[in-house]
Amino acid sequence: MIRSLYTRVVLIYLVSVIVGTVIAFFVSVWVFEEKLNENMRMLSLHFAQDVIRIYETIPLPEADSFVSGMKQLDSHHIRIYDETGQFKSYGNLNGQQPATVTMEQVNQVLDGEEVQVNPNGVASVLIGLPLITEMGTKAMFVEPLTPPSTSFSKNWLYSFLIYSLITGSLFILVASMFLVRPIKKLTKATRRIAAGDFNVKLNIKQTGELGTLARSFEEMTRDLQQLEQMRREFVSNVSHEVQSPLTSISGYALALKQVDIPDRERSRYLDIIITEADRMSKMSDSLLKLSMLESQSQQLRLATLSLDEQIRRVIVALQPQWSARHIRFELKLKAVRLTADHDLLNQVWTNIIGNSIKFSMDGGIINVSIKQDIKNVTVRISDTGIGISLEDQKRIFERFFKADRSHSRKYGGSGMGLAIVKQIVSLHQGDIVVESEPGQGTTFIVTLPITTPTD
Repeated sequence: MIRSLYTRVVLIYLVSVIVGTVIAFFVSVWVFEEKLNENMRMLSLHFAQDVIRIYETIPLPEADSFVSGMKQLDSHHIRIYDETGQFKSYGNLNGQQPATVTMEQVNQVLDGEEVQVNPNGVASVLIGLPLITEMGTKAMFVEPLTPPSTSFSKNWLYSFLIYSLITGSLFILVASMFLVRPIKKLTKATRRIAAGDFNVKLNIKQTGELGTLARSFEEMTRDLQQLEQMRREFVSNVSHEVQSPLTSISGYALALKQVDIPDRERSRYLDIIITEADRMSKMSDSLLKLSMLESQSQQLRLATLSLDEQIRRVIVALQPQWSARHIRFELKLKAVRLTADHDLLNQVWTNIIGNSIKFSMDGGIINVSIKQDIKNVTVRISDTGIGISLEDQKRIFERFFKADRSHSRKYGGSGMGLAIVKQIVSLHQGDIVVESEPGQGTTFIVTLPITTPTD
C-alpha cells in the first residue's frame, strides 16, 4: 500500500492525464479517420466513375492509353482484373504496398456488385466497380495513394501525444509538490501541538479547501492554547484556594495543642477552623456542581414554575444579609410562568442577588425587574455597588475569577458562582450578559425561553 500522500497524488494525476490523453487521442484519430476515409471514398468513387465513362466512350486501346496518362494517377492506383484473375495496373505506387484483392472480390465485381473495403485504416479505401469494355466485363479496383501529408499528420499526432504526456507529467510533479506542502506543514504543526508547543504559524495563504483547513487549524490551535492557559490558571487557582484554608486550619490546629490557651481563644480558633473547613466544603461542592454542568451530565428536571414568585422567595431567604446592611429592593416583577429546572434556576437568582448584596454599599438599592415577549422572558438585576471594569467583564464568568482582587479578603467567595450561573443559563438555552462601570454598579441581564427545549 502506498502511504505517501505525495506519491498517491502524483500517481492519480499521472494515471488521469495519461488515460485521458490516450482516450482523447484515439477518439480524435477515429473521428479524423472516419472523415478522411469518407472524403477519400468519394474522390476514389468519382475517379472510378470517370474511368468507366472513358471506357464506355472510346475504343479500348485508346482508353487504355488515355487512362495511363491521367494526372489523377499521381494520387490513385488502378487495377483491372479479367475473369482469370490477371490484371493490368495503372499508376505508380511509389513504394506503397497495394491493398490485397481476393478472387471472391473480383467475382463479386464481375457479377455487377460494387465492393468497398478499408484495408489499412486512415486514408485507405479500396473501391471495386464493374468495367464494361469491348473485350467483355472486367473488374476495376481503385485505391488512393496515401499522401505524404497524411503520413506526416500521423507521425505528428504520435509525437504530440508523447511530448504532451512528458510535459504534463512534469507539470503534475511540480504542482503536486505545492499541493502537498501545506499538508506537510499541518502534519508538523500537529506534532508540535501534541508536544505542547502551541506557538504554531502555518503561513498558508491559499484560498481553497486547504486554505480553509489551515485557517480552521490555526483557530483550533488558538482555542487549544486558551484551554491550556485556562487549565494552568485553574490548577493555580485551585491550589491557591485550597492552600489558604488548609494553612489556616493547620496553623490554628497547632495553636490548639498548647496547654495554656484561654477558653475564649480556644473557642475562636475552633470557630476559624470550622469556618475554613466549611469554606473548603462549599468550594468542593461548587467544583463538583460546575463539573457536572459543564459535562452536561446534569439532567434538567423541567417543570412549570412562577418566575416572579421564585425570585421573591430567594430575596426573602437572603433577608439576613441585606437587612443588616439596610439595603433596599425595588421590584418590578411581572407575573410570568415558564418551564425550567426549579432548583437550578433558584441557584441562578441566589448567586446573582447574593453577589449584588455582597458588592453593594450599605444603604444601597437593588432593582429587580421582569419583562416578557412572545418567546422569551428577561430578568434584570441591578445594584449600586463597586462595579466591574471592562477588562474584567470579559472574564467574569470564568471559574475562580474574581474581579475585585484588591478586596478579595474583604468580600470572600471562591469565584465560581457566576461560572455556575453561566452554565445553568446555557443548559436552559438562555443567555446572560453583564453591564457595569467601576463605581456605578452592575446589571446582570438573564434571558430565558419561556419553554426550555428538552434536547
